[in-house]
Amino acid sequence: MIALSDYLILGGLLFVIAVAGILLNRKNLILILICIELMLLAVNMNFIAFSHFLGDMTGQVFVFFILTVAAAESAIGLAILVVLFRTRRTINVEDLDALKG
Repeated sequence: MIALSDYLILGGLLFVIAVAGILLNRKNLILILICIELMLLAVNMNFIAFSHFLGDMTGQVFVFFILTVAAAESAIGLAILVVLFRTRRTINVEDLDALKG
């Protein structure tokens, strides 16, 4: 049987990989969005692990809400990304500083 600590270690590892992906790659906006989604999935895995081992359904309900918000965030983020690419012809984060005031 897999222990709770195994799930928490895996969730923590996924979260650290996502943070490293954001810190190491600050140029591509698509990869930044993917890393944010990976962070949300790592948190969701921890919620489900705690919910299962504690015998409470509250964590699983939170996961449904988080997944709904993550889907909306992904759709809006990709829509903004498409508009930026059409107007600027790049998705490089460093080139998007011209949006300031």
